[in-house]
Amino acid sequence: MREKIGKICKNVHRKVTPKKEERSRIETLTRRLKRKVASAAKEAKIKAKIRVEGSVAKDTWLSEEPDIDIFMRVPTSVPRKSLGDICLRVAKKATEGSKQVERFAEHPYLEAFVENVRINIVPCYDTKQGEWHSATDRTSFHTDYMKKNLNPKMRSEVRLLKRFMKGIEAYGAEIKTGGFSGYLCELLILHYGSFIKTLEAFAWHRQRIIVDIEGHYGNRENEITLLFKDPLVVIDPVDKGRNVASAVRAEKLHTFFAAAQAFLEKPSQTFFFPPATIPLTQNEARRKLRERGSTIVFVVFDGLKTVPDILWGQLYKSQRSLRRLVQLNCFELLRDTAWSDEKNVNMFIFEVGQRRISSVKKHVGPPLDKESECRKFLRKHVRNAHTVCGPYVEDERWAVILKRKCSDVAELLDSTLKDGGRNAGVAEQISYALCKGYRILINEEALEIYGKNREFALFLTEFLDGRPKWLVTSDDQRN
Repeated sequence: MREKIGKICKNVHRKVTPKKEERSRIETLTRRLKRKVASAAKEAKIKAKIRVEGSVAKDTWLSEEPDIDIFMRVPTSVPRKSLGDICLRVAKKATEGSKQVERFAEHPYLEAFVENVRINIVPCYDTKQGEWHSATDRTSFHTDYMKKNLNPKMRSEVRLLKRFMKGIEAYGAEIKTGGFSGYLCELLILHYGSFIKTLEAFAWHRQRIIVDIEGHYGNRENEITLLFKDPLVVIDPVDKGRNVASAVRAEKLHTFFAAAQAFLEKPSQTFFFPPATIPLTQNEARRKLRERGSTIVFVVFDGLKTVPDILWGQLYKSQRSLRRLVQLNCFELLRDTAWSDEKNVNMFIFEVGQRRISSVKKHVGPPLDKESECRKFLRKHVRNAHTVCGPYVEDERWAVILKRKCSDVAELLDSTLKDGGRNAGVAEQISYALCKGYRILINEEALEIYGKNREFALFLTEFLDGRPKWLVTSDDQRN
């Protein structure tokens, strides 16, 4: 098995390591863009130190997937509220004529595409270590730390881990993904020493994982437990008060656990390079929806004019609230998620066992020896219009059968969202969009969107299948 794993890793490494010509092209483009940003900053009379950061600076980038991160380090005298806007003007000027997208982390930054390469131009403050004014101030220190500590062999191992994370869809710390950042992957390799040792550490570990490379806390693990509640804690070597893994959602961490174990047991390049999704035809999708045996509810509404990180934060917050609503109303929730093409269409998806449930429910009250609670229970239910039967005594407790407020999951969602759903916990911007209009589609009714939106067709194809791509064997692909 070790021999097979080694052969696979060697093949993957060859694919993900940039060749000489590609390196030369990216280095030339990086130098040119750095000069353009410096020139645009000078023209705007903004004093800024221009630095290349991220995977290109650390030589951990993947072939054919370079992201060039250019940081503008400005004096701390620049007001925090102006930081993003000032640097956006400079970034737009420096990448004039290219496709530009405003992004948002702690503050706005610009994503541009130049010569088919993603460029991130990010503002930060020129500070000393530990004197942070914004989250991005640490980035230069991260770059310097990794350039000093990662040797060439480790950089190769980082590439393997990054490609593995991408293959299992657990790469990226942005809110939409909630996965492992590039810096986190680098720290894991620095700590464990190799890609395989990292997989082994996670595959069989089910307790809390704590990594403190610089030994900031020494043997004081109790202190770490008090400071950080996350299941994966990786102390930032340049900032002991920060957990680099805090953005990793439990779902992505558990996906890594499972994928690491599966790869070590049955290694395959599929983990690194999963097969592309081929959308079902509309007839195939219709058949699957009809024969599935469950009910899938789609709450569809128009896109929001906001940056993706804010959009996904609002979608996930609202989804959690609506999930609770469905569960509290006794519907059998099988799966749920949020989806967006980040342009025109947003939706919440709920898969339930049945669309309609019994119009009555049994509600068990307090034990008979709880006199005060029993009196309250009886006062509430004896003459209540929703009481169908009871109160009656059963197994030493009072019980009652009540009419449900809502027995149709679509009606429940509709009645909740008519006023935007703020009382149910829907996030502010999502609530505003819902107030302007939404549609509730059941099962194959969603195919009207399926036929018009390829992104949704790809999503629904994967949702209906449910399996992570790395579980799809070669036999599955042939069939």
